Amino acid sequence: MVRLGGTATVAHMEVFQGLEKLFRRKGIDLDWVLYSGYDEMVDAFVKGEIDLAWNGPLSYVKIKRLAEDGVRVIAMRDVDINFTTHFITRADSGIETVEDLKDRTFAFGRRNSVQSGLLAYSFLKDSGISPSKDLSANSFYDDRKSDTKNDERDVVERVTSGEFDAGAVSQKVMETMAKDGTLPRDAVRIFWSSPGYSHCCFTSQSDMDPTLATEIESAFLSVTADDPVGKAVLEGEACDHFVPGTDVGWELIEKAAEAEGLLY
Repeated sequence: MVRLGGTATVAHMEVFQGLEKLFRRKGIDLDWVLYSGYDEMVDAFVKGEIDLAWNGPLSYVKIKRLAEDGVRVIAMRDVDINFTTHFITRADSGIETVEDLKDRTFAFGRRNSVQSGLLAYSFLKDSGISPSKDLSANSFYDDRKSDTKNDERDVVERVTSGEFDAGAVSQKVMETMAKDGTLPRDAVRIFWSSPGYSHCCFTSQSDMDPTLATEIESAFLSVTADDPVGKAVLEGEACDHFVPGTDVGWELIEKAAEAEGLLY
């Protein structure tokens, strides 16, 4: 029996139900359990209570640090490879470089968002801008009253309106907004982009039988939208397909998390 763990959301429950069906078709006996939060899932993984974990980027670097025998990134969504954070501003703001942010205002996403919170904050510091000293004002989504449920869409709206001079959003959200027609293309522009980094991943125990690990990876890679169950899984994960896991691109997240005292 292979046990998969994730956080307790409706989307994860529906995706895991689909994966259970798809894996069983491949001869893999899969069960799953949902946890109240990522830290609880990390703890269960480290204790060996689950064999696979559906990690966010921060929980992955925590698991990697805590697992004595190491871990393996066994699969990812196609959208989790080469993830990118952008700094955006209004077209007429006069901001051309990160240095131009001095004495300006900046909007972050949620504090617990790797792409628009943690890494955005870290990228600013690495570029020589102290958010607390060099910006005239800055805020995280958590500190703002907003009718917009998506934190990165909130950033775009507030930069467009002129409430903030600049803000941090991911390439993925900009692509989604461009696709649904909500991105004000002529009103905002990108003035800085981060290096690519990895995002969410399915993580396995390092001591998993190599044959089983290969079978699990193949099961993920075989998920296709041509199959009704597979289509539901991919739509639930907002991706086109799954890809082999990679060890590349996590170092930026680990560095930022360590600097902010988030790793233990």
